[in-house]
Amino acid sequence: QVQLVESGGGLVQAGGSLRLSCAASGRTFSNYAMGWFRQAPGKEREFVAAISWIGGGTYYADSVKGRFTISRDNARDTVVLQMNSLKPEDTAVYYCAAATSWRTIVGDQDKIASWGQGTQVTVSS
Repeated sequence: QVQLVESGGGLVQAGGSLRLSCAASGRTFSNYAMGWFRQAPGKEREFVAAISWIGGGTYYADSVKGRFTISRDNARDTVVLQMNSLKPEDTAVYYCAAATSWRTIVGDQDKIASWGQGTQVTVSS
C-alpha cells in the first residue's frame, strides 16, 4: 500500500478557494491513479475527482466540474485538488486515495486500499 497524508483544509467563505495537497510515500507513486473523495456529516463518502497514473486523464463528479481541478506531480509524489468557487455544500472531510486504476477510484471505492486520514474543509455562507 501507499501511505497518504493530506493537508490544506480549512475555513473559507463561499466563493473562495482552497488548495488541498496529498503527499504519498511507500510505493512508486507514478504507478498509481489518485483521487479525492469527501464525506459530509450524515452522508456517505462520495467521489470528487480522479487522475490517471500518468496524469493524462482527469475525471470529476458533476457537482464539482468547472470548479475543481485535480493535478499531480510525479517527481514530488503529490496530488493536488484546487477548489475554486466554493459553496457551503462543499463542506466535508476530504480524503485522498490511491488505486492501480482510475476506474477503481471513479466507480469502485470499496476496493481502494490506500486512504489518507482526511482534512476538513468548511465553507461558510
